[in-house]
Amino acid sequence: MMHDTIINQATIETDRMDLRPLRVSDQGLIDVYAGDKQVARMTTTIPHPLPPGATDAFIKSAQAVERTEHVWALDCLKSNGAEVMGLISLKEIADHKVEVGYWVAPPFWNTGIASEAVRTLIDANPLNSQVMFASVFQDNPASARVLTNCGFQYLGDAETFSVARNAAVPTWTYSLKLN
Repeated sequence: MMHDTIINQATIETDRMDLRPLRVSDQGLIDVYAGDKQVARMTTTIPHPLPPGATDAFIKSAQAVERTEHVWALDCLKSNGAEVMGLISLKEIADHKVEVGYWVAPPFWNTGIASEAVRTLIDANPLNSQVMFASVFQDNPASARVLTNCGFQYLGDAETFSVARNAAVPTWTYSLKLN
């Protein structure tokens, strides 16, 4: 039986959801949602199909004491939602600079949950960051709207490799100054 590693990562609460560290028990829902081709295609790192053991390895890396990516589950149990409706992360990329990444499971698209999660991380600023960056694939305008609605400014176009697509995909890059 696997046990959760207790890590030094705060749970961030809103009226609707808790952004909380990942648990071993999240594996089933993450497998289902991250295994969805529509989700994987809009990320850089999720392969499709999702190989056996990938989610377990991801959770272990998210629970590691020495990590540069901090991952939270979008847990909406307190508002009668699912225990995992998506994930959001902050990846340390330089001194006081982070990159935010997120995905929401298809049943919960267009519910405002991604915007709320991003706004919550901006307001909490759990890593005491000065600048937050993000990039989205250009064929994902909904994700771009999440960023602009949260105050991110467009920086420019680029390309990023998508594992699920096995190709470099055009992106839009954004930033937000904090503090």
